[in-house]
Amino acid sequence: MLEVHSIILHPYSLACLLFIFVTRWFFFNSARNKNLPPSPLKIPVVGNLLQLGSYPHRSLQSLAKRHGPLMLLHLGNAPTLVVSSADGAREILRTHDVIFSNRPDSSIARRLLYDYKDLSLAPYGEYWRQMRSICVVQLLSSKRVKLFQSIREEETALLVQNVELFSSRSLQVDLSELFSELTNDVVCRVSFGKKYREGDSGRKFKKLLEEFGAVLGVFNVRDFIPWLGWINHLTGLNARVEWVFKELDRFLDEVIEESKANRVCVNEDKMNFVDVLLEIQNNSTDGASIA
Repeated sequence: MLEVHSIILHPYSLACLLFIFVTRWFFFNSARNKNLPPSPLKIPVVGNLLQLGSYPHRSLQSLAKRHGPLMLLHLGNAPTLVVSSADGAREILRTHDVIFSNRPDSSIARRLLYDYKDLSLAPYGEYWRQMRSICVVQLLSSKRVKLFQSIREEETALLVQNVELFSSRSLQVDLSELFSELTNDVVCRVSFGKKYREGDSGRKFKKLLEEFGAVLGVFNVRDFIPWLGWINHLTGLNARVEWVFKELDRFLDEVIEESKANRVCVNEDKMNFVDVLLEIQNNSTDGASIA
């Protein structure tokens, strides 16, 4: 009678075999890509992410000295081309500008910016060209910029008054804070028709802007290693993003409704950016669809 011997692999043995398989797959897969730029050795799953360190610009400079001015990094699943020379940058931006015109996909930016409906992150194409045309011709034309001159002058005068007030009382002046408020007030008046600084609405707006910038700049593991995206649920990042999106959406709805209510009594010379965009949406003068 034949005796059947069962072979039981220890869990650690399975883990080691899996690690060896993944490592060999990464190395052999890289070896087949003969036409790619030089690349540092990468770790399975995370690629070269750990090599960036706390100061990525210094790490990239150090890696470029070893691997050349044109270098390929693998940030998780995202291949990233690093160009460290003026000639290389000129070649990319002039000759191959269309290929490299789009920004890397970001799940957080996609959510907060309504599937990339903004100008800065919208993919290059017809929609982006329409939005750029609206900005250049309607929002930032020399005529429109001149119409906003009084707003800039008024807010600058208030800044000077605040500096004089602090100086007369021998108090310290935080110029960074004052210039930040100046920029915020000018942008809000030009865009929405009023300032958002004082009172409860001002505090909410400031908190919303801070959270918006924070979640846009946070490291999102899902963008580099998609199958680890569930970690965002544990860290609360997804909940933060949803809160910012809902608050931003509510704020923009209020601004639009207020602008619609006041459009009847608004002269062309007093129109803010929202008024101009609503006018374009109603008249479709540029053939663009603004939702």
